Amino acid sequence: MSVAQIEPTELRRRLNAGEKIEMIDVREDEEVATGMIPGAKHIPLGQIPARLDEIDKSGEVIFICRSGRRSEHACEYLQQLGFDDVVNLTGGMIEWYNTEEE
Repeated sequence: MSVAQIEPTELRRRLNAGEKIEMIDVREDEEVATGMIPGAKHIPLGQIPARLDEIDKSGEVIFICRSGRRSEHACEYLQQLGFDDVVNLTGGMIEWYNTEEE
């Protein structure tokens, strides 16, 4: 089962258009201390199984990490549990910062 992906430029466009998007950052505490996408919720990857009730099963949820690998694992795990609309931020925060608008 493949994981849906969203490019940072598309996510930024949707956020700038005022879209209400559920985003979950799965990085560790020390990583999010350097900054998060405004509006994202922080649930470290290892805490996801215990915090499933905090994740909306009925709508799109975009997962974020440093490079896109851990968030993709989170998406795969949640798909196995029946979450249908999980999306991985391609390239994670590295690409997010590389595509900041001038």
